[in-house]
Amino acid sequence: MDFRLEFDVKPFVSRIQHNQKIMLTGSCFTEHIAKYLFDARFNILSNPNGILFNPSSITSSVISYIEKQTYTEAALFYFNESWHSWDYHSRFSGPDKEKVLEAINNSQAGAHEFLKTADWLIITLGSAFGYEWTDKTGELHYPANRNSNIVANCHKVPTDKFKKRLLSVEEILAGLDEMIYRLSFFNPGIKIIFTISPVRHIRDGFVENNKSKAVLIQCVHQLVEKFDRLFYFPAYELVLDDLRDYRFFAEDMVHPNYFATQYVWEKFTAACIDPSAYTLMKEIQKINIAFRHRPFNPGSAAHKQFLQSNLNKIQSLTQAYPYLDFAEEVKYFEGK
Repeated sequence: MDFRLEFDVKPFVSRIQHNQKIMLTGSCFTEHIAKYLFDARFNILSNPNGILFNPSSITSSVISYIEKQTYTEAALFYFNESWHSWDYHSRFSGPDKEKVLEAINNSQAGAHEFLKTADWLIITLGSAFGYEWTDKTGELHYPANRNSNIVANCHKVPTDKFKKRLLSVEEILAGLDEMIYRLSFFNPGIKIIFTISPVRHIRDGFVENNKSKAVLIQCVHQLVEKFDRLFYFPAYELVLDDLRDYRFFAEDMVHPNYFATQYVWEKFTAACIDPSAYTLMKEIQKINIAFRHRPFNPGSAAHKQFLQSNLNKIQSLTQAYPYLDFAEEVKYFEGK
């Protein structure tokens, strides 16, 4: 008997090669895919602004990379004993204003250079809800020259400073359309993979979450049908329609657990990554497992042979694929 409906994702016409560069941006689910790609030694840059959920902030951030935008003190605000940016995740926040600015501007410069020669951009949209700055009292600094009043992160600022609203299909499409247009001149060869995060924003409400996801899905499919070099990977459908079971969610019943993300990664590999990379990915995974192994008797001859064997494997792989970086692993195996 079949207890679920499984579907296979049709392989992309053009797929990711192992030596290509990939930028990822968007919701927390982006970081799951980024980790799998990083472990497989793909050349990636993940979430230069930190985690972003709404499409307005995602498109603004990508355009800021294209423009190589530099942040100044005027773009920051002080709250709860830390300096913050309305465009950046709180992991960039801190008590030292100069260090916050340095971290943000280093990230901007790095993203600009990476995106200029990237082969792929993976965008994971999380929610169509945006928090729009409405406070008129001047208690917190809000730059007057911002292109949008939608903030990327509220930084625990009281909710009465914002208006929460569902972004319309028209304004989301306008923003993404401009981003794609600008990107086509900045990096003409880049391809874009859109995904919708399977993480449900239950704090918005069950009905509201579905409204939000429906808006995102409609926007993405309109774009994919309109432009060449745009693809859609159905991470949302794989978790919500294929797995469709709370066994595949974490304790909060909202975030997909390890088994769900592993399942999505396997489908992503089959649909989005060129088969020529599969053998290499398996060999890299063997080295990753060996690197994480902690021996019972580290001084034994058998363990020394194990270390030397893995050093030999790394040497063979780096000779065949010079772009691979195993510096940390080599240090570990040689040091032991």
